[in-house]
Amino acid sequence: EAQANTFQLIGEAFYKKQQTEGKSQATLDKTAYHLKLANADFGRKPITEISAPMVLRCLRKQEAKGNHETAHRLRARIGSVFRFAIASGLAESDPTLALKDALIRPNRKHRAAITDRNALGGLMREIAGFDGQATTRIALQLLAITAQRPGEIRQAKWQEFNFPERMWSLPAAKMKMRREHNVPIPDQAMALLDELRMITG
Repeated sequence: EAQANTFQLIGEAFYKKQQTEGKSQATLDKTAYHLKLANADFGRKPITEISAPMVLRCLRKQEAKGNHETAHRLRARIGSVFRFAIASGLAESDPTLALKDALIRPNRKHRAAITDRNALGGLMREIAGFDGQATTRIALQLLAITAQRPGEIRQAKWQEFNFPERMWSLPAAKMKMRREHNVPIPDQAMALLDELRMITG
């Protein structure tokens, strides 16, 4: 029975659960990547035989490569599999809880943001005067006006825009939280979209 409840098999069940819940492809890809790293070290072991030191050895491999953020995310993902196993009655404890302070903390870089209105105006003038591809300039302007993520701007479809209602409706499948997201289209954005239609049709 223990051999049937290996970390790898329970990890696969956890992955299928995420699929059923409709997690984004990006989340599923990260889960698959983390499970692959963990499986290389203890995937074939019964989950009840995996100890905190075993998990730590797996995490230290990432630290040795300088991948401190990956090590932290990997610990969290392994912990998710253990909590799934506990809820399923296949394990009694989560060894990753003991490792919370064992890893090197990653140095997170905070992205600089313009908070001065004059500096923002200067940036917007620079973008307006950009002499490269018009579609790039329009994308940058829409990014600032609509406050959406770059990927949402790049992958936007014309059918998502309701021009009479002046609303951009991003479908749930595109959104991280799996809920439709409606973005009002102000005058400046309408003008940019009209210009874009002249270029792309």
